[in-house]
Amino acid sequence: MNKHRIEPARTAEPQHTLQNWLYLRHTAGVSNRTFHALLELFGNIEGIFNASHKQLSAASTETGIKPSAISALSNEERPDINADLSWLNQDSSHHIITLSDPGYPAQLKQLTDAPPLLYVRGDPEYLAQPQLAMVGTRNPTAAGRNTATEFAHHLSDAGITITSGLATGIDGASHEGALRGLAGSIAVVAHGLDIVYPAQHQQLAQNITEHGAVISEMPIGTQLQRGLFPRRNRLISALSLGTLVVEAAQKSGSLITARYALEQNKEVFAIPGSIHNPMARGCHQLIRQGAKLVETASDILEELCISVSQIQKYPKKSESNTQENLNDSPQALDPDHQKLLKCLAYEPTSIDELVLSSNFTAAEVASMLLILELEGAVVSQDGRYTCVN
Repeated sequence: MNKHRIEPARTAEPQHTLQNWLYLRHTAGVSNRTFHALLELFGNIEGIFNASHKQLSAASTETGIKPSAISALSNEERPDINADLSWLNQDSSHHIITLSDPGYPAQLKQLTDAPPLLYVRGDPEYLAQPQLAMVGTRNPTAAGRNTATEFAHHLSDAGITITSGLATGIDGASHEGALRGLAGSIAVVAHGLDIVYPAQHQQLAQNITEHGAVISEMPIGTQLQRGLFPRRNRLISALSLGTLVVEAAQKSGSLITARYALEQNKEVFAIPGSIHNPMARGCHQLIRQGAKLVETASDILEELCISVSQIQKYPKKSESNTQENLNDSPQALDPDHQKLLKCLAYEPTSIDELVLSSNFTAAEVASMLLILELEGAVVSQDGRYTCVN
């Protein structure tokens, strides 16, 4: 899938059949697992709605369907699905995909509680692309944010669609980097697609819609609930070939995504950081537990054995647009600037510390840091500087 979007059918189901999927999805007491059990027992969605009260009751032990749900289905007490249908008809980029649709992601079907329906804003064909999940802290260091952006850009140019959760921090940086590349991005959210959270990512969500997809298993109108975020995380990992954790504290939602990936027999990758950076401790913990330490995006591509045929789906970028040419090389800097970069290394360092290690004056250090920051060779955060080249 390239950036020139091909608009597929917005749903492969006939309208009356889609309505039945939505009715069952909205019926209180029908979980994802119950939904699957009913489909397996009665053959299809129509078979469920044609079943009698006696048949449904007889299947209650096998399917887990609750008495209230049996009564609702038997008495044709249909829930309100107007919000979902109104949203579907609101825009050509809105889609609802059922488990029986050809476009439903095959990798999600491996989940025992796979969502019976997916709400998609954007191009559903991106869901079939090889994907890598990228996750991390909502409060990254400047260097961590830069690393996420660069990794996502490189991987996207190599044909990997980057999947994340649209949160602030590493998620947002990963989406942004992926959108600079060729393979686009997928955002999995924990609420209805009638809202965007966080609000500051309105434009980012729109960009993903145009060059990827924003998806949710939650019906339209579902508001933010803390308990829905772990459920969202299992979809992020399940859609992907592996999960890359960029920066994460030891108690982080990103580690939940990594745990899901392991349970799903997916690869887990982690980028190491400074021992002084609390946002690196989650990554170090994962590495101790067996996650693969990676230093470059190429490490991930080699581990996943991405084939040339997959990469060739994407048009080549001109040489002038490659990441290697976006920033001037530090070797082009004068000797004083190169000396300061060596003193800076990759640890967050204050101006006072650089004065002591470089023998430059504070004014000289401040002046050179300004130039290096404009060149993209360093980033600053909370008065400390980090080398990024």
